Amino acid sequence: MATVVPNSMNVSKVDNERGVIDSSTELDAGALFVLQSRGSWIHCGFHLTTSIVGPVIFSLPFALALLGWVPGVLILTLAALVTFYAYNLLSAVLEHHEKLGKRQIRFRDMARDILGPGWGKFFVGPLQFSICFGAVIACTLIGGQSLKFIYLLYNSNGTMQLYQFIIIFGAATLFLAQMPSFHSLRHINLFSLILCLAYSACVAAGSIHTGKSKNAPSKDYSIKGSQENQFFSAINAISIISTTYASGIIPEIQATIAPPIKGKMFKGLCICYAVIGSTYFSVGISGYWSFGNQAQPTILANFMGDGQPLLPRWFLLLTNIFTLMQVTAIALVYLQPTNEVFEKWFADPKMDQFSIRNVVPRLIFRSLSVIIATFLAAMLPFFGDIMALFGAFGCIPLDFILPMVFYNVTFKPSKKSLVFWGNTMIAVASTLLAAVGAVASVRQIVLDAKTYSLFADV
Repeated sequence: MATVVPNSMNVSKVDNERGVIDSSTELDAGALFVLQSRGSWIHCGFHLTTSIVGPVIFSLPFALALLGWVPGVLILTLAALVTFYAYNLLSAVLEHHEKLGKRQIRFRDMARDILGPGWGKFFVGPLQFSICFGAVIACTLIGGQSLKFIYLLYNSNGTMQLYQFIIIFGAATLFLAQMPSFHSLRHINLFSLILCLAYSACVAAGSIHTGKSKNAPSKDYSIKGSQENQFFSAINAISIISTTYASGIIPEIQATIAPPIKGKMFKGLCICYAVIGSTYFSVGISGYWSFGNQAQPTILANFMGDGQPLLPRWFLLLTNIFTLMQVTAIALVYLQPTNEVFEKWFADPKMDQFSIRNVVPRLIFRSLSVIIATFLAAMLPFFGDIMALFGAFGCIPLDFILPMVFYNVTFKPSKKSLVFWGNTMIAVASTLLAAVGAVASVRQIVLDAKTYSLFADV
């Protein structure tokens, strides 16, 4: 909404009266303009769902195929429980600091205040920025691939290249990226929530229909490959599942909630995980049941048997349109940390958010970030392998390790308590998983390197 934004001194004074932030803290333009605290817990649920649930769930049948029925479903469930717990720990830490009179609104702020300035500036900040911008690149690539799939569905002999579709998707994202704040995405993210339910229902229904049809593929649930390949495949599968639950911007999402924030994040997480429960398990289990160890890295590829669709063309078209629209919303959400940094550097917090002084640099630098992401997506169509490495190095530390560390350092639970040892064990196990997952990701990149080609039409 086009409202006059008071200067940072006034905001600090008002917020201090509410007990929100330290009176000595002057809000920068990134906090004032991008991370506006005006939302409700329902809006928070929309943001959380869009940041976590996306087309990446199409890889869950493939992950289950690498693990088998019992380990696969067990790890899928365990990852849901651990991340729900971890995100609630982050929320508890944020609420604790708000009570102390200093509300933290960014992940790097938490690291700075809890672990020390160096952790926020040199570790958490760059790590989060890399993961979020990498997610924007991945979304742009997926959007281009969805457009190309729709194109080939009705024009199998078409000559347009993948990079052209990526540019088309990037142009649409460039326009929507000008939305002024995270809070302004609330209606888009509500639509995103509906879309992920829609395409998940389509994929689950399509998998069941294919599995029961006369042309159903033979169902083999054995795990393929040598013991070495099975080991690394299992690690890759665990990394895939862990990454599907990752967010990396939990503090920024909680920052959009209007104070007081107590209890609101938990309600938002309940909305998000209700959606997760109805999408992850339906897509993963139905896809693996239908295709067994023949499940492809994206289940949509299994719906094309020998180049011919196993489902009606209109059904595949609808599924891809839902996917295309939702991945646009995801890209917008993960642009917010980049937008916040640009606003902090180039906007003037003492002037109106929609003044010429602030609108011009916003337009320039947001457009530039989308253009760079689009160029990299077109140049690196194998970016999925690189994102797997990012997931091991970034998503697991931000979403599985740091919440446990932040909680133990902030609240200092007794070393004899279950909470302390539970958090410590999760952090240690996640660290080992990140290390082994990074090795497995590098191994996969080496194995696939011979197939890589810049600007390839895949």
